[in-house]
Amino acid sequence: MAIRTTVQLPIILADGSEAMAEMYSFSGLADDKEHFALKLGSPDPQHPLVRLHSECVTGDALGSARCDCGPQLQEALSLFNKEGGYLLYLRQEGRGIGLYEKLDAYRLQEQGHDTFTANLKLGHNVDERDYQAAADILNALGLNQIMLMTNNPDKRQQLENAGIQVHGTRPTGVFANRHNHLYLQSKIQRANHQINIDELLTKP
Repeated sequence: MAIRTTVQLPIILADGSEAMAEMYSFSGLADDKEHFALKLGSPDPQHPLVRLHSECVTGDALGSARCDCGPQLQEALSLFNKEGGYLLYLRQEGRGIGLYEKLDAYRLQEQGHDTFTANLKLGHNVDERDYQAAADILNALGLNQIMLMTNNPDKRQQLENAGIQVHGTRPTGVFANRHNHLYLQSKIQRANHQINIDELLTKP
């Protein structure tokens, strides 16, 4: 695997301020998908902060309140601009099942199933994401020792299995609203996400 292209990308953050990011594309990744990375600020040279963010068109682009993906993305970009870090944007919509199947899962959720059971009813695994390509990206960037920004223990485990040394984790915020309470609770109960349930329950 190798860096294919590096470009400068000015971006507008959630607070309206402007940041300059370096954007990287890659060749030779494990799954041949068009994942990319963004570097913002001045990352720690020893253990840079990294977030693996799975693509979510509905949350990232449309501002869907059914999940917490959009706010998590904006949080990471703002934090990395201040403290330095790398965001890996992974093209694995709907926990790896794709956009159309994710919309089918939404329909099942409207019928009372949680997000994980909906995937199973569609014939998928609970979570089909594979982070080998993320490990490939980190290796291409020369980042084999990192701090990981996540609430999801599976991300750390998969990276460590792929040879990345994760020296610790930093949690993301709790972005709860009246539309996604059950979604967040299912992530805690079904996938052991490290979300502060007490903080979640105090949200309006």
